[in-house]
Amino acid sequence: MRIRPEEVASLVEARHPCPHDLMGLHSVGKGCVVRAFLRDVAICEVLDVASGRTYAMERLDEKGFFEAVLPKVAPFVHRFKVQSATGHTWEVEDPYRFLPTLGEQDLHFLAIGDDHRFHHKLGSHLKSIDGVAGVAFTVWAPHARRVSVVGDFNQWDGRYHPLRRLGASGIWELFIPGLSAGVRYKYEIIGPENPAPFLKTDPCATYFEQAPHHAAVVCDLSSYTWNDRAWMDARSRRDPVRAPLNVYEVHLGSWRRIPEEGNRPLTYRELGVALSAYCREQGFTHVELLPPAEHPFDGSWGYQVTGYYAPTSRFGSPTDFMAMVDTLHQAGIGVLVDFVPAHFPRDAFALANFDGTHLYEHADPRQGAHQDWGTLIFNFGRHEVRNFLVGAALSWLERFHIDGFRVDAVASMLYLDYSREDGQWIPNAHGGRENLEAITFLRQLNALVHHAAPGTITIAEESTAFPGVTRSVSEGGLGFDLKWNMGWMHDTLDYFKQDPVYRRWHHGKLTFGMLYNWSERFVQAFSHDEVVHGKGSLLTKSPQWDLSGKARNLRALLAFQWAWPGKKTLFMGCEFGQPAEWSHERSLDWHLLGIAEHAGLQHLVRDLNHLVLSDGAMSATDFDPQAFSWIRADDATDSILVFERRAAGVTWIVACNFVPFSRDYRIGVTTAGRWQEALNTDSTHYAGTGEGNLGGVDAEPVSWDSRPFSIPVRLPGLSVVIFRRPS
Repeated sequence: MRIRPEEVASLVEARHPCPHDLMGLHSVGKGCVVRAFLRDVAICEVLDVASGRTYAMERLDEKGFFEAVLPKVAPFVHRFKVQSATGHTWEVEDPYRFLPTLGEQDLHFLAIGDDHRFHHKLGSHLKSIDGVAGVAFTVWAPHARRVSVVGDFNQWDGRYHPLRRLGASGIWELFIPGLSAGVRYKYEIIGPENPAPFLKTDPCATYFEQAPHHAAVVCDLSSYTWNDRAWMDARSRRDPVRAPLNVYEVHLGSWRRIPEEGNRPLTYRELGVALSAYCREQGFTHVELLPPAEHPFDGSWGYQVTGYYAPTSRFGSPTDFMAMVDTLHQAGIGVLVDFVPAHFPRDAFALANFDGTHLYEHADPRQGAHQDWGTLIFNFGRHEVRNFLVGAALSWLERFHIDGFRVDAVASMLYLDYSREDGQWIPNAHGGRENLEAITFLRQLNALVHHAAPGTITIAEESTAFPGVTRSVSEGGLGFDLKWNMGWMHDTLDYFKQDPVYRRWHHGKLTFGMLYNWSERFVQAFSHDEVVHGKGSLLTKSPQWDLSGKARNLRALLAFQWAWPGKKTLFMGCEFGQPAEWSHERSLDWHLLGIAEHAGLQHLVRDLNHLVLSDGAMSATDFDPQAFSWIRADDATDSILVFERRAAGVTWIVACNFVPFSRDYRIGVTTAGRWQEALNTDSTHYAGTGEGNLGGVDAEPVSWDSRPFSIPVRLPGLSVVIFRRPS
């Protein structure tokens, strides 16, 4: 025997830190030694693949540890020929005969956070090495004393497939021949202090089984054939800042369900077909998915992510998710996803204390614990952590053809004292409150996303006045394309909640937003956050007591949103005025479309979207202050606002009457001729009264509002009317 008993014990008990040093084939003197550790094996022989010759192996431990000392000097390709106690024989590849699947250069760039193909290196990957098919497992666990991969293939026994540590990189690796797609697995880890092993799922897995087990699943992503080349080519040439962007925010599990089948949600493939048809009809350019990454708790809506690289398995496989995106792309609909790098949950099977230490999170709760959500905060100062998150984003772009990200809770990332009292946070190196490491990460994320996939969009949910959110990284900004306009949203909803009798005293809430409107590139968003947690729906925020009045108020609100400069986002159900608060546990109330007021709201949103699309040049001036003018901003007494928007080839006059009394009004214009009534929220088509301007008005040579011409118009109560004239 060439191996000491204590070494056998360390291997059999899975305590050895580098099993490759002893397992497999090794030259010894004028011969070689071969060792194997196999379960449920009575007899084991070494098979010389080239010659077909076999060599008997001595059993050194009853658990299945074998060794053979051979006279052969030169290394040779070998397998094990084994026999069970019942006489069944088969051949087994030796996982310890293969060289590491990562080289020194890979390890170097991973360590310094400069490997932007992180998703190709870490995780589980189907490979063929020396003509042998199998799966390469790679995981970052720098403080672990031992890491094994366990699964169905070894009865979840961590003694049989311990990984090797690759130098000082903290990365552990093993290629297991013979495994294929569909294999379930986890990592069994022994931390630096406690000798008891614990299980973790793969942070970089692309597929997971559903709760409560959360095992990762080896997945063959190459099996899907994409058919969206036309979309992808066009996207690379598109400037998302100047193009129309009408976003439909969707929670996949509750958009539409099938009551005849136990109220089940639609699958990914069903969603692709249904959403693409609906968005095309309604004029939405993109869907934005509440986080589709794997998460254990339905009630988090996806915002507590445990699988950053994997579409949730609730609605199908990763290839099913691909099919959904593909179908949407072929219909001309882009797909944005919510990305959540601000925090992650404490679930024991996932990232928290991953290798027995605070690896992904800060150890100090003043930096590592999120006060509001009970979650953990990523340690953005670690190269590997930033690499992990950037790799996840790039993976969604490359593997799943995603068109961009809405990054959640950016404000909580930017400030070390976010939602903390004095003494509960640690200042940065300069004594300030800014999280410098998170800022570095966000800049890196945006720069690499735009470099990897031109034409993609990044949107910040950022609720403070942090400067330069949508300024380019080269100019010192964070590099986002767009930012949700949280201030405008709160002020506007606050105004529309007021009884019209009192709106004159709140007029400034509608005009204040223009004071900062050009400081960033904004999205006007009414999102899921505004219709949950007791806030009511958009419809029920209206102060009117009857459905007709509430619908009029909501029609005016939505038209005001669409007419205001900037891009648009609307949460599902708001487009037809669902009265109930949104619940992730049930379908939207689609049956309400049988009621005129709800159908009218849906028709209005459709026409607003199509107006933006037909006058596409208007979107190109969303962020141009020279393309906007107030015509009447100070008529608080009558609660009327009038403004003008201009673009190449077209001008809009937007007239808003936010009290329920109709008025005859004169509006100054710069151009003579006929002004088309392009949209009137009081149209009978939207379940309004039909009061309006008979399709348009002619400008008169009457100077008004410091303009040489004017148009006499009828403004129905609680309405927005858009007059349009070609330039």
